[in-house]
Amino acid sequence: MQGDIRSWPVAEGPAKVQAFAGYKVGMTHVEMVDYRKSSVTAGQSIVAPVTVVEVPPLAVVGIRLYKEDYEGLKVAYEQWADNPDKSLARRKPQAKEHKKKEVPKDFSSVRLIVSTNPKVVTGVPSKTPEIFEINVSGATNDEKLKYAQEKLGKSISFSEFSGEGKFVDVTGITKGKGFTGHVERFGVKLLNIHNSKHRRMIGTLGPWHPDWVRNTVPQAGQMGTHQRTFHNMRVLRYSPKDNGDDINVKGGFPGYGLVRSDYVLIHGSVPGPSKRLVKFRDPARQRVASVDSLTLSYVSRESKQGD
Repeated sequence: MQGDIRSWPVAEGPAKVQAFAGYKVGMTHVEMVDYRKSSVTAGQSIVAPVTVVEVPPLAVVGIRLYKEDYEGLKVAYEQWADNPDKSLARRKPQAKEHKKKEVPKDFSSVRLIVSTNPKVVTGVPSKTPEIFEINVSGATNDEKLKYAQEKLGKSISFSEFSGEGKFVDVTGITKGKGFTGHVERFGVKLLNIHNSKHRRMIGTLGPWHPDWVRNTVPQAGQMGTHQRTFHNMRVLRYSPKDNGDDINVKGGFPGYGLVRSDYVLIHGSVPGPSKRLVKFRDPARQRVASVDSLTLSYVSRESKQGD
C-alpha cells in the first residue's frame, strides 16, 4: 500500500530526482540545538520527537517521457532497463517484453520508473518491490533526458534527492481504523442524556431542502486508510548503511525490528504505521530557508517496548 504523488513543484538547478521512498520504522526522540530562528528556544538545547524511515537505494528500471496536450499528459516514449530484476515480473510482467522506440524530439516531462529494494529491509515481510514514477527536474528537457539515461539500470540513494537540514513533503497512507461512528469519526458532541433513542448520533441529517443528505453531514463510515501529505518536514539526519547500528534501539523497534540499511530522521511524525511505504517529495510550499548544519547531541536508543 502506497500513496501517489499527484503534483510536482517547479525546481531550479541541475538535473535531479524530485522524490524518494522509504519504509517507516518507528519513532524516538533526540536532543538537539533548536534551529528555528523564530522559536522562543532558538539556539537552545531541546528534546524533539523524530520518525525513523529506512531508505534503501532505489533501482531505476525505466524511463518514461510525457507529452502534454489539451487532454493532459500522454506517454510519448518508454524505455526499460536491459536486465531488470526477476522479482519485477511479479509486479509488471510486460517490462521484459517492451520494445524500444525512437526518442521524440518534443516532450514536456521526464520521469524515472523506479523500484524499491525490500530484500535488504528485514522489517518488511513482503519482498516484492513496489514500482512507481518520480519526476526529474532540470533546466532543459535535454538535460533531464541525459540524466535519466545515465541513471537507467543503476541505483540512486537518498543523498541524490535531499539531505540534512532540508525540507521534504511526506506522502503516505494513514493507519486504518475500520468502520466507526459519528462521534469517533468527526468528534461531534453527544446528545442529551434524556434523548429518546441514542446519544452517539447526530441530531439532524440536514434541512428539508435540498432534499438529499449532503456530504458535509457527519455520518458513520470508514476512518483511516486515507492518503495524506505532510508538508515541510525537516530532515534531521541521513545515515548510510555503514552507520545503521547507531539508531537501533534495545530490543528493536516495535512491530519492525532492526534497521539494517540507509535511514533518515524526520522531525515530527509522518502518516502511516510501521512497515508502510512512505514517499518524499521536494517541498511545494517552502517559505523558510533550509539549514546548512544541524547539531544532534543525543539520539535515544532506549527500549520502546513499554517495559
